[in-house]
Amino acid sequence: MSDNKPSERIKALGLTLPPAPPPAGLYKPVLVIDNFLYVSGQGPVNTDGTLFKGRVGDTLDLDGGKRAARQVGLTMLSTITTHFGDVDRIKRIVKTLGMVNCTPEFGDHPLVINGFSELMADVFGSDNGVGVRSAVGMMLPGGIAVEIEAMFELY
Repeated sequence: MSDNKPSERIKALGLTLPPAPPPAGLYKPVLVIDNFLYVSGQGPVNTDGTLFKGRVGDTLDLDGGKRAARQVGLTMLSTITTHFGDVDRIKRIVKTLGMVNCTPEFGDHPLVINGFSELMADVFGSDNGVGVRSAVGMMLPGGIAVEIEAMFELY
């Protein structure tokens, strides 16, 4: 058994994926164009199906925001598995847009989104798990703490 495959890394890391959320509007959860997989914005779904809510700088501190971003990563892996299939078909992450529900005074958005990026590096490798990225603060639907959309290159 090789631990170089993302599916095997997920098992080796002991990760528990939450249920994939149903679309919250009129959009596709994932879309494949040529050799790219686009994943719609994902919120942090807990393993019991509830949403990880909060506002960084108010009800959540930096570590809480980072935990929420990591949970978005687990949710995204669940969405990919449910709506696309085999995570081993993913070559690398290309682009991440991370959105943090935070107070206007909070300015460490990139550190929050590191929770997602560190998980992707663990699953896809230190090179293929790191792509280009933006991290911004804003109001998010339903009071969720973090929302992230991403694009992946496929084999």
